[in-house]
Amino acid sequence: MKQTLDTVWQRRGTSWIWDEEARNLVCHAPEVWSLRQFLQAAGQWPDDLPSNGGNTLVVAGLDGGLDLLSPEDADTWLGDAIKDAILSFQAHFEGEASLIFWLPAGNTRLTSNLATDSVEWRCAAPHGDKLLAFGRILWGEANEYPQEILLREGAKAAGLFHLRIT
Repeated sequence: MKQTLDTVWQRRGTSWIWDEEARNLVCHAPEVWSLRQFLQAAGQWPDDLPSNGGNTLVVAGLDGGLDLLSPEDADTWLGDAIKDAILSFQAHFEGEASLIFWLPAGNTRLTSNLATDSVEWRCAAPHGDKLLAFGRILWGEANEYPQEILLREGAKAAGLFHLRIT
C-alpha cells in the first residue's frame, strides 16, 4: 500500500484515522460530530465546517455503528447509508474539504492485504472471525488509494486516506 507524508488528508478527501496526534492536528474534541449528526446532515451540509479553519469535518462513531450490526447488515449499511453520505459530502464541497472518520481502534480493526491492497474491517464479537470488505464496499478497491497516512518518516500509519470515492 502506498504511503503519504503529505498533509492533503487534512484539507481534502476522506480519511479513517486512529492516531490521536493525527486527530489533534485537525480538530479539538468539541468539534467532533457524532455519526448521527453526520448522517442527518447528508444533503444539507453547513457552509462552514467545524474544524481546521472550516476545511474539515471529523466524525466519531462509525466503529460503534458497524459493531452493532451483523456482518451482512454492516455490509449493506456501509455501502448504502455511509457511502451515500460520503458521496453527498464530496459533491457538496466539490472535493475541497476533508471528511475524517475517527476510529480509535482502527489500527487493530482495519487490515490490509499486502498482495492486493484490499482493506477489510475486523468485525466485533460475536462475529470476531468475520471480515467486512471495507475497501470493496467504499471505494471498489481502486489500486492507487487508499494511502497510509504517515505523520513523519518511519512512523507507523496514523490512518488511511482516499482522495475521492466514486
